[in-house]
Amino acid sequence: MSDAASAAPQASDQYVQSLARGLAVIRAFDAANPLMTLSEVAARTGLTRATARRFLHTLVELGYVRTDGKTFALTALVLQLGYSYLSALSLPQLAQPHLEELSRKLGESTSAAVLDGADIFYVARVATRRIMTVGITVGTRFPAYATSMGRVLLAGLPDAKLREYLDAVELKPLTPRTISSREALAAELDKVRAQGWCLLDQELELGLMSVAAPVRNAAGKVVAAVNVSLQAQNVAAQADPAAYLDSVREEIIRTAGLISADISAKH
Repeated sequence: MSDAASAAPQASDQYVQSLARGLAVIRAFDAANPLMTLSEVAARTGLTRATARRFLHTLVELGYVRTDGKTFALTALVLQLGYSYLSALSLPQLAQPHLEELSRKLGESTSAAVLDGADIFYVARVATRRIMTVGITVGTRFPAYATSMGRVLLAGLPDAKLREYLDAVELKPLTPRTISSREALAAELDKVRAQGWCLLDQELELGLMSVAAPVRNAAGKVVAAVNVSLQAQNVAAQADPAAYLDSVREEIIRTAGLISADISAKH
């Protein structure tokens, strides 16, 4: 059974199981599984083949899923499900021009994300080239503990919320460099909170580095994070890698400050 299915809320008189199952089918598709057979969807959702078939064909009729008769994939119509959230958020619109300016200045990909449960959720993105095996777009999700933006967002949580996260999170070693103990992660989050930024060195994927900084609202609460993605080999090729990373850090902190100022002015 998938994480999405196993994390379903407890049934109550307000709980509509059919809606929950339909959403689980949609969430079963991701960057690693964009095209699946009926059996694969059933396995990822924990549904029977017959139940999964009914939901898939309903979604096909509604236009959210397409099929060639053997495999299924989401259509662009699913983007409408998140449109209201993204429109109300205002962060993507505010962040995008700043990310574009930063990307032009550094010649690197830049992003903005928010915390959604135990994951980060990309809400804005400027890509210069693909530097991961998995493509990153608006809507992409990654585990917060293994990303620079995730650590910035986790470091900004109230103590009680952070303790809940640390108690529940399953730390998987995505690379040999990934922090894989709660104690080490807690110590790293303390460091990120104190310094106000995060450098991640090949913990999400080998060859990928990133530098992130927090975006705050008028009350000083961390509401998002922005980052710059870097190729480790390009950083190592710099005449002074440490000085180069310092310059990137200064730029991402400056950009985060500009976005924070725009959010504060808007609200």
